[in-house]
Amino acid sequence: MIVRNKIHGFIKFTWVMILLFSRLTVFSQDASLTVISNKKGAPSTLTFSELRSIFMGEQQRWRGGTKITIALMKTTTPAGKNTSLKVYGMSGNELNKFWLAMVFQGKAGSPNFFSSASELENFVAQNPGAIGILDQVANNDAITTIQVDGEKL
Repeated sequence: MIVRNKIHGFIKFTWVMILLFSRLTVFSQDASLTVISNKKGAPSTLTFSELRSIFMGEQQRWRGGTKITIALMKTTTPAGKNTSLKVYGMSGNELNKFWLAMVFQGKAGSPNFFSSASELENFVAQNPGAIGILDQVANNDAITTIQVDGEKL
């Protein structure tokens, strides 16, 4: 009887932990992202498929001809992990491997990866054609926020 209670208690504990961790995973995926760009180049709105095409390296120039430069948070940061999942549908490691293959095959230039949102914001502000994704609202007059399908990502 004591063994049965211990096993039953362990099973309940295991299920609680599984539910807790699965909820944390869902919560982290629900965090909103903000797409920002330099004022020169990007339009003020994009569809999600256009955004994905840009961040997959398929579209490499804006309609006006300006070269697109991608700015991402490092995949080890919460914003980088969220971007990997929401935009790319990949884990952080899969995203790093994806870009390594793209660059090695000569299909696209490497994105610029940043450790902090302020570094990413400053890079986008200083580079015409740059586009990036943050997990916070940008506070820089030299950049613009892009609406994706009419709302934040």
